[in-house]
This record gives sequence, C-alpha cells and structure tokens, in this order.
Amino acid sequence: MSHPSALATGFQPLLFFSVFAILFAMPIKIPKSLPAFDALSEERVFVMTHERAIHQDIRPLKVAIVNLMPTTVVTEIQLLRLLGNSPLQVDITLIRMSSHESRNAPPGHLEKFYVDSRSILNEFFDGLIITGAPVETLPFEEVDYWDELTRLMNWSKTRVWSTLHICWGAQAGLYYHYGVPKMPLPQKLFGIFPHSVNERFTTLFRGFDDEFLAPQSRHTTSDRDKIAAAPWLAIQSESEDTGVFIVTAREGREVYVTGHLEYDSLTLDREYKRDVGKGLPIAIPKNYYPHDDPDKTPVVRWRAHAHLFFSNWLNFVYQGTPYNIKEIEE
Repeated sequence: MSHPSALATGFQPLLFFSVFAILFAMPIKIPKSLPAFDALSEERVFVMTHERAIHQDIRPLKVAIVNLMPTTVVTEIQLLRLLGNSPLQVDITLIRMSSHESRNAPPGHLEKFYVDSRSILNEFFDGLIITGAPVETLPFEEVDYWDELTRLMNWSKTRVWSTLHICWGAQAGLYYHYGVPKMPLPQKLFGIFPHSVNERFTTLFRGFDDEFLAPQSRHTTSDRDKIAAAPWLAIQSESEDTGVFIVTAREGREVYVTGHLEYDSLTLDREYKRDVGKGLPIAIPKNYYPHDDPDKTPVVRWRAHAHLFFSNWLNFVYQGTPYNIKEIEE
C-alpha cells in the first residue's frame, strides 16, 4: 500500500500538501562541505545539512545519483539545483563506480562524498538517477564499469520506486532492460531543439506546453522502431529533429530521457569551445547562440520546463512510493 512519504505521519490531506507546496520549498539534504552546497546556497536553492534535517519530524525522499559524467562537480550542481526546487525534503546519496577510475573529479572528491555502488545493494531508495557518460561510441559491453552498472540496474527493479535515466544512461537502460540497440548518428546532435508531448495528461508532463525546448548533445540514438514495437514501453515525447526524447515503462516507474534537461546556460558553450580547442570537428550548437555567434551569450529557453519536469518526477515518486520504503516491490 502506498502512502504519502515526505510529510509527518499526522495530518496529510491533499489540500494541505498543495498549499504547503506553494508556500514553502523543502530542501535537498547534502553535506555542507560538498562544493554544490555553497554554489546552490548563493542561488537561494534551499539546501539542508544533516544536523538540521534530523530535527524535522518527516521522512525525506531517498534519492541516489549515479554520476557518470566527466564534469563531476558541475553535474552535481545541475541535478541538485533541480531536485531542490520542490516542497519535498530529499536526502541525496551520490554513488560511484568502483570498477572505474575517474580522472576528472577533484582529488579525494569521490572518496569523500560518494559511496561505492556495492555498499548500497541492501538499501532501498525512493528514486535513482543514472546520468549520461562520455562512452556512447563504445559498445555497451566494452565500457569498463558495464557489469557494475547492470548490477545496479537489476537491483533497482526491486529496491527503487522510480529510476530516471539520462542520455547515455537512457540508452544503457533501454538496452539492458529491453534489448533496444543504439545506433550512430551521421553527425553529433548538438543544440537546443523543440520537442512535443505525446501524452499530455500524465504526472511527468503536468503543466507542460504543447512544445518545449531541451538541450541535446550526443552521437548516437536508440532505435525508435524497437521502442515503438515494445508494448511495455511508451514514447512520451519526441521530435522530428532529435527522435525519441522521453520513454517510460512500468507505469512510469522507469523514465528514459535521451537529452539533457539538467544542462545549465553555458554547458553547450563549454562543450563547443572545448572541442574547438582540441581541433575536433564540431558544428555550432543549433538554436543556442544569438545569430549563431559563439561570441554572444546564449539565451536560456529550457530552464522552466527542466524545473517542471524534475518537480513532476519527484511528485510522482512522492505519490507512489510506500511510506515504509522496505515495501517497494518490482
């Protein structure tokens, strides 16, 4: 049986929650020494330390993040910024791959703030996020942490209420769970693109416009025909320019996002100038710079829907996950 999970166990009618959500913003709980703490505090994102959280008589949502991105700290800030825009208290656990040696995180950062994936296999989580990774041109089985990641994805089916897969993480999840292959694109899909919503009246897309913008940055795509032919998969959002964007399974408990709603204003700018500096073939990201001029500051046009999507996902988790988290079932 599912119960509201993040408020105190007393008075919890839906009307109270709606008013509470409008008037207050509950925080994400992260260590004060995590670099994201100061960065988000400066943005007035409500973050909370463990010491303060234990004095509140509520059960926070437990959300784990498997951060596979090379921009470790930047990705933390991007995701925590979106998870913090909610009336729910969210307890964050950062997970690292023990079978992979990161060369991009600051020295000691992973050891201090992340837990080994093997250490959480006996735990339960309300939500799990698996990020993208810079390995999309490799066959899945050649990724050095593939076995470790598939163990986590298998574990998530019975220990996590809802899992959100992003970019390569979405391709990996669709391949592992449903055998959907990925295919190379003729050129990198890079820029800001319009997407449509196929099924408007779902929790994930509550409040969305008929068309919304989202960043894309990838060399591969998942096979749409295979996705469409699978009765257990639902294509929720797509685009003529980008193909399939958001897919769900298991009544929404698995969410696959092929792009990067979490990207901040300058992420594509950094990627573009990085590749130019390395002499790599890279086109100017589409629909990003004013007049396609890389010397101009990009105009952010996807932030509102990014916040809305992550808030909707947390709301979906809140409404569905059992109050006793150990009652999660496949």
